[in-house]
Amino acid sequence: MTEPRPLKILISILYYVPHYTGYTIHVRDVAEALAARGHEVTVICARHHLDLPRDEVINGVRIVRLWAPIRLSRAMIMPTYPLALYAFMRKYDVIFSNSPSFETVLTSLVARLTGKSVINTHHGDLILPAGFTNRFIQGVTFELFKFMARHAHRLIAYSHDYADNSYYLQPFREKVSVIYPPVQLPKPDPVRVKELRAQWQKDGGVLIGYSGRFVQEKRPELLIKALEGINKTYPNARIVFAGQYDIPYEDTWKIHQPLIEKYRDQLIFLGIITSREAMANFYAALDVLVLPSDTECFALVQVEAMLCGTPVVMTDTPGGRVPVTVTGMGKIVPRGDYRAIANAVVEILQDRDAYRKPRTEIEKDFSFEETINRYERHFREAAKHSRVKLPGLEPSPESN
Repeated sequence: MTEPRPLKILISILYYVPHYTGYTIHVRDVAEALAARGHEVTVICARHHLDLPRDEVINGVRIVRLWAPIRLSRAMIMPTYPLALYAFMRKYDVIFSNSPSFETVLTSLVARLTGKSVINTHHGDLILPAGFTNRFIQGVTFELFKFMARHAHRLIAYSHDYADNSYYLQPFREKVSVIYPPVQLPKPDPVRVKELRAQWQKDGGVLIGYSGRFVQEKRPELLIKALEGINKTYPNARIVFAGQYDIPYEDTWKIHQPLIEKYRDQLIFLGIITSREAMANFYAALDVLVLPSDTECFALVQVEAMLCGTPVVMTDTPGGRVPVTVTGMGKIVPRGDYRAIANAVVEILQDRDAYRKPRTEIEKDFSFEETINRYERHFREAAKHSRVKLPGLEPSPESN
């Protein structure tokens, strides 16, 4: 039996690396893993910085960045996007789109025009800060998603827990498949970890970590407020923040300056860390990682921390609670309760070994290879269902 030919996969996404969020890292890891397996993978996205090349290949993935002169909140408007999508789609077997995004409906329309199937990964319901403009953007984006979802071959969710609770995915639950996010991280360097702990600690105190953007939905201020309770047991505790903190489209950083100044001696802000090795060392240097979010689709940083032996405190959010629930490597607390966060941190620190599991167990629960295998199977199946097929694909079988 001959091996099936490699697929030609076109990825539609607004931001791609070097724009670093869990969303873009997820897509990058899938793209590069599929390219490593011999598939032809092209990403079409916005040129979000003028110093970025318009067209380049990174780790086997071709990246085409389009002119994007207009910004609307997080969105970027690309005038040449419709023509570019049409030209590229005609040459590819299957389209991999990502939501939430303004571009999903256009991707769906052009895919129907070119006869190509769409697989869409949903990276979380769009939830913006209060305000008329943000409510408008949120509502319009949801309507665009619904149009795409009706015509997509398959929708991918991070977990059943999130799919069952997502206001985006619930109306289309029969079209949803679950694939855990791709998580891969090198082993930490013990020497560097020891150096970081010495650099960050205050008189040998505990280190509490936060990994993510300093934005309203992730509630970083709750972790800072939790110091009120943590300090009663661990007065020399420090919180180390990894991620962008002064966000141009939000004023969360500015709003919480009085709180930040109150605990300034106990807070360290590292900014964005782009190196996987540096992230592994960051996690391993921590005593516990805290994610105080109001909403999370999954928060793959939890699994990254667990791979490095660091327990997690996670708020009780659909999808976000999955890694702790699956592994038992942490505690889940109510959303919006900084006192509960403080208590959970103290409980973990007082019996930390009880919340730690071997790296091999975490890798078994969240297998990178299995994630890529599942994506590959879905893309191949979707390509068979495309109305207009490139040479070499098997005839489309009956749907299950």
